[in-house]
Amino acid sequence: MAAPLTDQEKRKQISIRGIAELGEIAEIKRSFNRHLHFTLVKDRNVATPRDYFFALAHTVWDHLVGRWIRTQQYYYEKDPKRVYYLSLEFYMGRALQNTMINLGLQSTCDEALYQLGLDIEELEEIEEDAGLGNGGLGRLAACFLDSMATLGLAAYGYGIRYEYGIFNQKISSGWQVEEADDWLRYGNPWEKARPEYMLPVHFYGRVERTESGMKWTHTQVVLAMPYDTPVPGYRNNTVNTMRLWSAKAPNDFNLQNFNTGGYIQAVLDRNLAENISRVLYPNDNFFEGKELRLKQEYFVVAATLQDVIRRFKSSKLGCRDPIRKSFDSFPEKVAIQLNDTHPALAIPELMRILVDIEKLDWDKAWDVTCRTCAYTNHTVLPEALERWPVSLFEQLLPRHLQIIYEINQRHLDRIEVLFPGDEDRRRRMSLIEEGDPKRINMAHLCVVGSHAVNGVAQIHSDIVKNTVFKDFHQVEPDKFQNKTNGITPRRWLLLCNPGLTDVISERIGEDFFTDLNQLKNVLQFIDEESFIRDVARVKQENKLKFVSFLEKVQQVKVNPDSIFDIQVKRIHEYKRQVLNCLHAITLYNRLKLHPDKPFVPRTVIIGGKAAPGYHMAKMIIKLITSVGQVINNDPAVGDKLKVVFLENYRVSLAERVIPAADLSEQISTAGTEASGTGNMKFMLNGALTIGTMDGATVEMAEEAGEENLFIFGMRVSDVEELDRRGYVATEFYNRLPELKLAVDQIRTGFFSPAEPELFKGLTEMLLYHDRFKVFADYEDYVRCQERVSELYANPREWTRMVIRNIGASGKFSSDRTISQYAREIWGVEPSDVKIPPPNELKFESQT
Repeated sequence: MAAPLTDQEKRKQISIRGIAELGEIAEIKRSFNRHLHFTLVKDRNVATPRDYFFALAHTVWDHLVGRWIRTQQYYYEKDPKRVYYLSLEFYMGRALQNTMINLGLQSTCDEALYQLGLDIEELEEIEEDAGLGNGGLGRLAACFLDSMATLGLAAYGYGIRYEYGIFNQKISSGWQVEEADDWLRYGNPWEKARPEYMLPVHFYGRVERTESGMKWTHTQVVLAMPYDTPVPGYRNNTVNTMRLWSAKAPNDFNLQNFNTGGYIQAVLDRNLAENISRVLYPNDNFFEGKELRLKQEYFVVAATLQDVIRRFKSSKLGCRDPIRKSFDSFPEKVAIQLNDTHPALAIPELMRILVDIEKLDWDKAWDVTCRTCAYTNHTVLPEALERWPVSLFEQLLPRHLQIIYEINQRHLDRIEVLFPGDEDRRRRMSLIEEGDPKRINMAHLCVVGSHAVNGVAQIHSDIVKNTVFKDFHQVEPDKFQNKTNGITPRRWLLLCNPGLTDVISERIGEDFFTDLNQLKNVLQFIDEESFIRDVARVKQENKLKFVSFLEKVQQVKVNPDSIFDIQVKRIHEYKRQVLNCLHAITLYNRLKLHPDKPFVPRTVIIGGKAAPGYHMAKMIIKLITSVGQVINNDPAVGDKLKVVFLENYRVSLAERVIPAADLSEQISTAGTEASGTGNMKFMLNGALTIGTMDGATVEMAEEAGEENLFIFGMRVSDVEELDRRGYVATEFYNRLPELKLAVDQIRTGFFSPAEPELFKGLTEMLLYHDRFKVFADYEDYVRCQERVSELYANPREWTRMVIRNIGASGKFSSDRTISQYAREIWGVEPSDVKIPPPNELKFESQT
C-alpha cells in the first residue's frame, strides 16, 4: 500500500498544469498583502486564518473583475441572443479553488502563499459552501453555469440569495438534527450588491378593468435587490453573471402605522417582506404548498423578467434608454429556460407584461411567450409535481390567476377542436384540476406555455412522453426532447482529483479539460502496466486521504484496503438506502455465521440529508447509524466490515468522498430517478457502478458496455409488470431466509436494544406498503454484490474496468449537455471566441 506523499514530496512534483512565473508570484504576494492591509485592516501579527482566506479571495477577485466587465462589454457590442437560466436553486459549493483553476491562477497562488508561509489548502477549507440548493437540481444548475461560460454563451443564472441555505446536518444519538446554515455570517467575497438595479415586485391587491385594459392595483410592494456573482469560463476570459435577488422592504412599508404611534411595529413588520429571501425550502422531490414558497417563486420571476426586458430594450453599451420598441425580435434575442416548475410563473408574468403594460394583443403576446420559454422536467414522482390552490393565487396573484384561466380556456378550446367531445381528455389536459380545493397544475402550464419540453435522461424523457405528459405528447410530439444531464469536468475532475487528472494528462494531453470525449483515448493504455499501476495508486492515495479525514472529523477508523462502497445522495425512499442497509446486515450475518470464510473487506459509507418533515427518511438515517453502531463495535468483525453515516453531505464533502470511492451505489427503483449526476461524478473519478437500469445509469451502461457495470434488478417493464400483478413483499420475505433474518433483526430491536419497537413502522412499510419494492430487488442485488467482491479481489482486472469506465465517461460532460440545449432549444451556437484579457485590446478566435 502506497504511503501518502509528504508536503516536501508534493512540492517536488511539478504538476503539468503549469509552472508559475516569478513575476506573477510577486504580483499575487503584493496583492495579497495589500488586501490584508487595506481591505481587511489587519497585519500579520493579528490576522486570523479567515483573514488570510479573505485576502486571497479578494486577490483572485481582482483577476476576475476586468474579465467580467470586458465580457459584458463584448455582449453589448455583439448583441448575441441571451440565455436566462431560471432556477430556485443554485448549489454552487465553494468558489475559490474553482475560480483559480478556471483563470489559470492555481499554481501561482499556491506558490505565492507557500512563500508567505501559508498553506493554501487550509485557507480553502475555511470557505463556506454556497448551499443554495437541495441536491441534484441545484447542483446541475451550478454545473450548467460553468459550462455556459466555458462555451462562450451570453448566459445569466437567476435565482434567490437565500440568507440561509440548505440546513447543516448534525447526527445526535443517530438522529438527524437540523441547524441553520448561516453561510453569510462572515460575508461573501464573491458577490457584488447592485442597489442601483433594485426592482419592485407586487403582491396581493386587486384587478380593475380600465379603458386601456386590465390594471393590477392596490398591491403590496417588495423590492428585489440584485447581488451579482461572477461565473468564469475555463481559460477563455469569459466571465458570466449569476444574479441572485434579495428581498428588501420599501421605506414606506406599513408606514400608515406611524399615524397611530406604531413606529416600532412598522419597522419590525419590514421582516415580513424580507422573509421572502430568508430561507431555502429543504424539500427535494416533495411539493409543499406554502404561501411563502409561492411568494419566492413569483419574486424571482417578476424581478428577473423586468431585468430581461430592460436588457432587451437597452441593447447598446452604456445605454439605459429603450432602443428596441418592438417585441417582434424578442424570441430571437431572449431564451428563458425554466429549471423545473418552480419558475413556471414566468409564463403568465411575461404575458401580463406584454398584454397589460406593453399593450400587445393576446395572440401576439402568446406567440412571443411560447417561443421564448422552454421547460425542463426533473421528476416523475407525483408528490413532487406542483399543484397550487386557486384560492391562494386569487389572494396573492389575482391578475395571474385571470391570465392562467385565459390560457387554459384557449388551450382547452384547441383540444376540443382536435378531439371533439372527448371530455375526459379535456379534464386530463386542463391546467385547472377540479376538486376540493381547486388547483393549478404548474407542469401543465409549463408544457402549454413552452416551445420545448425536455427530460434529463433518455429513459426519463421516454417516461415523460409515455405517461406523465402522454396526452400533450400526442398533440405536439415535436415539442418533447431529451437532454441527458452532465457534470462539469473542471470541478469534478481537475479540482477534486488532481492526481487522476495528472495521470490522464501525461498520457493524452489536456484537451479533455474542455472536450471530455477525448477521454476515450485512455483506452489505448488499458493493457499498459504502468498506467494501470498509476490509476490504482491515485485511487489508493485518495482513499488514504479520506481515511484520515474520517478519523479527524467523525472519529471513525476504517480499513483503506477495503472496498469503499459509497452511496451519497438525498435520503429518500425511492433512492433505496434501505436496500444498501439490508445488504450490510446480510454481510454481517454471514461474517458471524462463517467467521473463517474468506471475506473481501468492505466499508459501506452512506451520506445525505433528509427533508426535515420527512419522517421515514429520518428513520432510515437512524437505522443506518444503529446498524453501524452494532457492526462497528463487534470485535468478531474487526476491520472486515464497517458501516459509516457521513454527516452533513454537501458539495465540498462530495469533492472529498467521490475521488476515494471504489463502488458507486445507484440503486433506485427502475423508472423513478430522472437522471442522477452523482453517478457520472463517480464514473469520471474511477469508481465502478452497481445500479439498476434507471436514469442516466442506462446511458452509462450503453457507453461503457453493460458488462463494465454491475447491473442488477428489475427494468422499467418488470416494475410495470409487477404493478399489474400486485407487489406482495411478504412473498419475498418468506422465500429468502437471509432477507427474513435481516428484517426480523430490525423489527425485533437487535439494532436498537434500548428501544425494541423503534423500527417497527419502517419494517411495516417495507412489508405492506412499499411503493419502491425494496424486497423485489434484494436477491439480485446481493448476488451482484458478490460479483463486486470477486472482481475487487483481482486488483488488475478491477482497475482495467475502472479505466474502461473513465474512457467511456466523455458523454457525461455538462459541456455536451449545454451544447445540445444551445443548438436544439435556445437557437444559439457555442463560441470558441477567446475574449482578450483586460490588458489586451483585440479580440481573437481560439485556434
